[in-house]
Amino acid sequence: MTISVTTAAPGLSFRYLPDMNDRNSDGLKDLGLWRTFLAAHRSGSVSAAARMLGLAQSTVTAQLQALEKSMGEPLFVRLARGIRPTARADELASRLAGPLDALVEAVGARPVTEPPRLRLGGAAEFLARVALPALAPAVADGLRLVVTAGLAEDLLGELRVGSLDLVISAVRPRGRALPVAPFLDEELVLVAAPSLGIIPSSELRADALEGTPLLAYARDVPILRRYWRHVFGIRLEREPALIAPDLRALAAAAVAGAGVTVLPTYLIADELADGRLVVVRETEDPPINTLYLVRRPGPLTGGVAVVEQTLRAAVAEL
Repeated sequence: MTISVTTAAPGLSFRYLPDMNDRNSDGLKDLGLWRTFLAAHRSGSVSAAARMLGLAQSTVTAQLQALEKSMGEPLFVRLARGIRPTARADELASRLAGPLDALVEAVGARPVTEPPRLRLGGAAEFLARVALPALAPAVADGLRLVVTAGLAEDLLGELRVGSLDLVISAVRPRGRALPVAPFLDEELVLVAAPSLGIIPSSELRADALEGTPLLAYARDVPILRRYWRHVFGIRLEREPALIAPDLRALAAAAVAGAGVTVLPTYLIADELADGRLVVVRETEDPPINTLYLVRRPGPLTGGVAVVEQTLRAAVAEL
């Protein structure tokens, strides 16, 4: 017996033969092409679609090419990373998704559904240097991740309204509305390039740096002020020579010999190891900056739990 189903898309019909293992059936082949199309449209990636369907990536590519040939027009634009559906593909997906999902479910196959996307926020420097490299294997295994970089207060605001699932925050949120836990104590060090000629010493005084340019994250020099107060025991009154709201940019400027700056050790581990930067004021009691993992209210989901565990394992090795 043959079942014929006509979708809402004009001129498109699927024939399905009950034996799901009959790969030689033209009707099942047609259905397979459109399931692959829907998976590619929902995931935005050939490799992700292959994982969703349990197919080889080359098979997915071949099926999409066959479908585009039969349609007589491209359905996806191939990008350096992923694929982007055309307007025609968007139209087809909107019409086919419901009927196709219902059909494959009716015959015992699993509907093609997009994995939930986990929305992670944090400082750009920490995301780039620690979080994303640590999460890369999970992404390759199917984790769907959307990352937002920004200031802690802004990200916590997005978390409160449900726009994010998890935030790596340098600010502990007030109240008890958001579940929060300490995550990492960043150790802050005063560094410069050897070319500046500053002799590293645990006895280095602040006045020895009077003629050396300061590299700051912001005009009010919050990180430098904190270091001067904690280590030197005085208030920093000087204006910075360079302001760059990205710690990676400050590190690059310091390596190039622009001046002295204060940075977290995890961010400049390579530069310290190979001598491009040196700690000019050793101290047994460096200032620290605590980072927190803050998640949205509600039950702890599997995806958030996996990301939390992965990030904690990554910082344990710093």
